[in-house]
Amino acid sequence: MSKPQFTAVITGGNKGIGADLADRLLEQGYTVVSVARRAPEKSHDRLFSVEADLLDAEAVKQAAAMIAKDHQITHLIHNAGLIWPNLIEDAKPEDITGLAQLHLGSALTLLQAFLPAMKEQHFGRVMFNASRAALGAPTRTAYSASKAGMIGMARTWALELAKHGITVNVVAPGPILTDNFWGIIPKDSDREAELATKIPVGRLGTVEDVTNAFLFFCDPKSSFVTGQTLYVCGGASVGGSIL
Repeated sequence: MSKPQFTAVITGGNKGIGADLADRLLEQGYTVVSVARRAPEKSHDRLFSVEADLLDAEAVKQAAAMIAKDHQITHLIHNAGLIWPNLIEDAKPEDITGLAQLHLGSALTLLQAFLPAMKEQHFGRVMFNASRAALGAPTRTAYSASKAGMIGMARTWALELAKHGITVNVVAPGPILTDNFWGIIPKDSDREAELATKIPVGRLGTVEDVTNAFLFFCDPKSSFVTGQTLYVCGGASVGGSIL
């Protein structure tokens, strides 16, 4: 029997968690399509890049159609995200609208384009990169709302798509050492060190910690797991620091 051919779309696949996940999937023989505002820094004969701003609904629609035309997608990992932190007094309704498009609307558009192929194969893996902040965090009005929305939407999709052999799951990281984190907490600062001591496991998360969780959900053998949210947060979802 020939080895299954898997093709994964990773939003934000050009850096951080997305880039690491792309590398790991390429190592496993996947074809990977990165959808981001910039191309990945690395090149590979099975790595393709589609440059699109996921805040732009029309750009996402065009990118989705192009990818569906050129590839038979088996995995969709919606990893791209922005934080836009603000206290309540400074938050704006446009923050919610913008992050809803990025975190929710773009995922819907992409999945709708790829769903016919997944249904035809009776196989698919859909994953979201949410956040522990879905449980609430100061300065995260728009971010927490849209990340919590991911969890609700994933549960709904899991129910609708289970009969088609398509699973839908969520990885919800806590504080992870990425550019998004350092955009709020200065790198190698006293505040970063202090935050690590407040995480129950005693350290901040790494990109690899999150990638490992996605690889579990990607696996064809994980077919009895759907509609779930896995918090990769060192115990912060149970108790600990809240950014």
